Amino acid sequence: MSKSKGKQDKDASSASVTLAEISSQLEEHRKALSADFRSSFEALTATLDNLSTTVTEHGQRINSLEGNSNEVDGRLQKLEDTCATLQQDNVLLRTKLADLEGRSRRQNIRIIGLPESLEGPRPTVFFSQLLTDVFGTEVQPSPPELDRAHRSLAPKPSAGERPRAVIIRPHRFQIKDLLIREARRRVDLSYQGHKLRFYEEYTPDVLKQ
Repeated sequence: MSKSKGKQDKDASSASVTLAEISSQLEEHRKALSADFRSSFEALTATLDNLSTTVTEHGQRINSLEGNSNEVDGRLQKLEDTCATLQQDNVLLRTKLADLEGRSRRQNIRIIGLPESLEGPRPTVFFSQLLTDVFGTEVQPSPPELDRAHRSLAPKPSAGERPRAVIIRPHRFQIKDLLIREARRRVDLSYQGHKLRFYEEYTPDVLKQ
């Protein structure tokens, strides 16, 4: 009877110790798992915080880019409007310039075919007398008054090359008109054996047209 009871007490004690150890191990595992979960959640939270910060920064940059893009669009529109206005003004100015240049040249006569350096140091006197010699006293009884006379604005050609044209401006428009009409009527105008041609002087734009 006493042996059986002692055995039961020993078995109960062994079972009690075993449960205590199991409970202790379970508690340790619970703490370890809890620590692991806590560490994992902290790492995940840090990662989410970093992502949130990155997204916020990207959002700010996108807003800044959109603002800059709108500003650039506005400035570009102003530049296009200004450019269109300047193009219109340029067309008007070119038209006015062509008109003024044409008016300044419409009293000029261009002479082609006269060799270089024949006019000497006083070209107005020389070309005034040349007009009388070429057209004759029946057309031009006396040397007409010239406001100016000069070669065209180009480099002086070398020997054997085509001479530059001569530009003269009679003081009176009636003289210019008379000489041009007579030059169109006659085709044998010459000076000292050099065949001459007389034209009205036009602007480059008019000549292109």
